[in-house]
Amino acid sequence: MLLAPLAAYAQVERVASTPQELSSAIASSGPGDTIIMANGTWTDVVISFYAQGAEGDSITLRAETPGQVILNGNSRLKIGGSYLKLDGLWFDQGALRSGHLIEFRRSSSRLTTHSRLTNCTITNYNPPSYLTEYKWVSIYGAHNRVDHCHVAGKSHDGATVVVWLRDPPNDSPVWHRIDNNYFGHRPELGKNGGETIRIGTSSRSMQDAYVTVEHNLFEECDGEIEIISNKSGNNIFRHNTFLRSSGTLTLRHGNEASVYGNYFLGGGKSGSGGVRIIGERHKVYNNYFQDLRGTGYRSALAVVNGIPNSPLNRYFQVKDAVVAFNTFVDVEETFVIGAGKSSTQSLAPDGLQIANNLVETRNGPIIEYEDTPLNIAYASNVFFGAESGIGQVDGILIADPALVFDQVVWRPSSTSVAVGAATAVDFVTHDIDGQERDGLPDIGADEISLLPVLYRPLTSQDVGPSYLSLVLDSDQPAVPVSTPVVQAYPNPFRSAVTIDFELNTPSFVQLSIYDLLGREVALLASGARNTGNHLTTFDGSGLAPGIYFIVVEVDGLRTKHTLIRH
Repeated sequence: MLLAPLAAYAQVERVASTPQELSSAIASSGPGDTIIMANGTWTDVVISFYAQGAEGDSITLRAETPGQVILNGNSRLKIGGSYLKLDGLWFDQGALRSGHLIEFRRSSSRLTTHSRLTNCTITNYNPPSYLTEYKWVSIYGAHNRVDHCHVAGKSHDGATVVVWLRDPPNDSPVWHRIDNNYFGHRPELGKNGGETIRIGTSSRSMQDAYVTVEHNLFEECDGEIEIISNKSGNNIFRHNTFLRSSGTLTLRHGNEASVYGNYFLGGGKSGSGGVRIIGERHKVYNNYFQDLRGTGYRSALAVVNGIPNSPLNRYFQVKDAVVAFNTFVDVEETFVIGAGKSSTQSLAPDGLQIANNLVETRNGPIIEYEDTPLNIAYASNVFFGAESGIGQVDGILIADPALVFDQVVWRPSSTSVAVGAATAVDFVTHDIDGQERDGLPDIGADEISLLPVLYRPLTSQDVGPSYLSLVLDSDQPAVPVSTPVVQAYPNPFRSAVTIDFELNTPSFVQLSIYDLLGREVALLASGARNTGNHLTTFDGSGLAPGIYFIVVEVDGLRTKHTLIRH
């Protein structure tokens, strides 16, 4: 008689309804077990998830119903051990005084490996003062993953997510993965420390981390110029979408990053940028840049000047970077080369290759030399709509690329001069859609192909937790000219805020305040209103610090406007 093989470990489920029961359940759990936190609000709970799972038999701590276990007050989470999984928790409207909301370590010497934070939400976990510094997610150890989470509303000092590297001799690559998350709505901090993701530190920037950041949506991440701050080596940034975010993906320290398959969609927002390059042997290819309004360091593609004998925390010279197969449409400044040149920042980029890029913009010049680069090479680029800025040079064709609009982005038509005109680059085998490039590749990010499209610009419906169905998502229709002008002052506010909106015609108006998850916080007006200005005052003193939305619905058309409470 044949018997079914037994599981490597017996699997036990334990339900916890109190902090004491939770601690006991964690202490009793072994590989393959599941701990279930009962639905409800858990206040001032410190979860010390210290346990040891096994490969193929993780220990899971999950919500009874994903999204219905709410942690607030000064609740926080420590994940300590290996092969652990956190699933479905929601940290909302709490605050800490310092430290980390979620950290992958038990102590400074006992770091976490092979563990996962998934399907979780963090919203408006802000202290009373925006100058109070702490991180929301700190990833230590190795081979950990943060995925399918929604993280939004951080309005205080400190990077949102940080990957920490260890000091020598324990400085092996960490191999973390950050994927399929929805990072939303981080207001401008007004100082350094407002990054959404930081990988490494300047002091550890010469270490290789091998972290992959992929398939994430960054919407209105305006904390500072560095939306992502790369401060280590050999990291990959691919298939992410940056939507109306004021800042750039910044290769700040470290070498040999790969940046490909990303969409930078500025929506005409001030300060919205693309990629900023510092350091050696970076590859930036198959990216799409549209409607960006950043300049200088915030331009679509900024290649920065270096400092002689630079210390780790300053600017290393750009060497041997490759910028290839990218598409730029209607950006304010396309290429700024030698950005930041000064008497001390005097090392121009060396060995830069600019190949197979397609640019259509009315804003020129397309290439700006703030310093004259060394050993630069151009090959098979197509520019149109503005002057090149460097005259006639081999490798740049001034011609109409005959772009056609495809839902969100512009692509070359079948008659475009870009078709089959690229110079082959050995490491570029596919396009931004994930389609294979043929033996005569097309210029720009897109290859004309009948193969299935694997990757598209992300929306809030594509990423984040399974239970998250945002009322106020990134897919709202374009705002028509007749939409009322809405102003809020002061914004940010501390207690009361005055909301002023103007109607061009008599209309039925509903004015509400919503939180980040689309829950109505207050209904301020509902009914017919005449043409002209209308004022209302909202007392928000009872709200937690963070991000909210003024939602104005006029004759059935809804628009939103960001409101910040400090």
